[in-house]
Amino acid sequence: MKRALISVSDKAGVADFAKGLVANGFEIISTGGTLNHLREAGVDCISIEDYTGFPEILEGRVKTLHPKVHGGLLSKRDNESHVSELKANEIGYIDLICVNLYPFAETLAKEGVSHEEIIENIDIGGPSMLRSAAKNYKFVTVVTDKNDYEIIFKELEEKGETCLETRQRLAGKVFNKTAQYDCLIASYFNKINGTEETLNLTFRLEDELRYGENPHQKAAFYVSDEEVSYALQDCVQLHGKKMSYNNIQDASAALDILQEFDETVCVGLKHMNPCGVATGKTVFEAWERAFEADPVSIFGGIVAINGTIDKETAEKMHEIFLEIILAYDYEDEALEILEKKKNVRIYKIPKKTDKNPKLIKSVRGGILVQDYDDKVYEKLETVTDTKVSEEDLKDLEFANKIVKHVKSNAILLAKDGQTVGVGAGQMNRVGAAEIAFKQAGDKAKGAVLASDAFFPFRDSVDEAAKHDIKAIIQPGGSIRDQESIDACNENGIAMVFTGMRHFKH
Repeated sequence: MKRALISVSDKAGVADFAKGLVANGFEIISTGGTLNHLREAGVDCISIEDYTGFPEILEGRVKTLHPKVHGGLLSKRDNESHVSELKANEIGYIDLICVNLYPFAETLAKEGVSHEEIIENIDIGGPSMLRSAAKNYKFVTVVTDKNDYEIIFKELEEKGETCLETRQRLAGKVFNKTAQYDCLIASYFNKINGTEETLNLTFRLEDELRYGENPHQKAAFYVSDEEVSYALQDCVQLHGKKMSYNNIQDASAALDILQEFDETVCVGLKHMNPCGVATGKTVFEAWERAFEADPVSIFGGIVAINGTIDKETAEKMHEIFLEIILAYDYEDEALEILEKKKNVRIYKIPKKTDKNPKLIKSVRGGILVQDYDDKVYEKLETVTDTKVSEEDLKDLEFANKIVKHVKSNAILLAKDGQTVGVGAGQMNRVGAAEIAFKQAGDKAKGAVLASDAFFPFRDSVDEAAKHDIKAIIQPGGSIRDQESIDACNENGIAMVFTGMRHFKH
């Protein structure tokens, strides 16, 4: 008789799986809670203590760590020495194991969980059995995912056994699973010990993409189980095509800007840079003002709103081509209007939290890791003779929140809670300023200017003076800061230092 060992934390579907194994000639060995669950479901099982002749000890910490288990899993059945050793020690083969692990990740995520509870949810016997069975996949079927129950049944019924190709695939799943599990545990200990010598990262495949940034590049989307505000995997797609590599990057960049605001705001974004951002008393007003900020660039872009899209807003959005719309929710009539365009991707996003991710960027031969840029300024210090009005200060803070999300070198112009000019990704700062002023045109008059880094020369301030900029916000810290201050004083421009740079490379 073939033999299966079943020991699972997630018991969904396991009773039916065990019944199917019995129907295909398997004897079932089981442990603890799984044993009780199977017996209650009417499955005839042998307890692990009866099988090994040794009791579970140490509150269940030791139950499957036994030669009768691992010998039955690891023995090579085409090796005469292995066969004779098993006979001599009265060890039988174990042909299949079904094991999933203690819920370590779920335990970590529990609010108020103690260190002791976390430690008790580090599985030892489970990974050991999984690895033993996976190593010996030539002879043993190893199951760690309930989604594989059906294919195993199908092969057992059709062939009387699982095929080698399936066993090899399942073994690969095991080593990926145990690697992920160990990464989570190692990361937990690194965190509590303050250790950074080794970085353990684990991500699971969310989607295989058609291609990457360009059609000749292969790409996939992997996600973390870490709880993060506005995480794309937590968004719900309501309509439209699958996201592409570039769509995912752009949507994430739009949500990064949305993260800066609690008041109602609409973010228009194109190629990782904001093209129009505006606040509003209503969602409709925020959309109208964001669209007016740059009605040309927003065509084919991404829109993110931290509110519910109503019918009036949807009708205006429907007039232009948008790739992606992200919002907290949609009125029924609004969704019907937006869904008339079959390709627009419509997403419902979760509410904002204060949980921001680590930022990871690949470089040749390695990765760079940094904290998320979730700060705006260290101070607000007026350094010019002209002082900043309360209204201008609101615009300066608004502009400073957005310029940090514009590719460096970056200059951003804003007025009345609306962007009017964006200069992104230039090799020199005055070049970025010139682009922003050209886009703004007459709207630059009376606007404020935000710079992601200090002015190395006064030329950007001189350019601002030509366009009647009222106030400037920048980090300060240049050896030529006084030249920029003098330029502002000469032209009656107020300038505020933040003490915090916001490069975005």
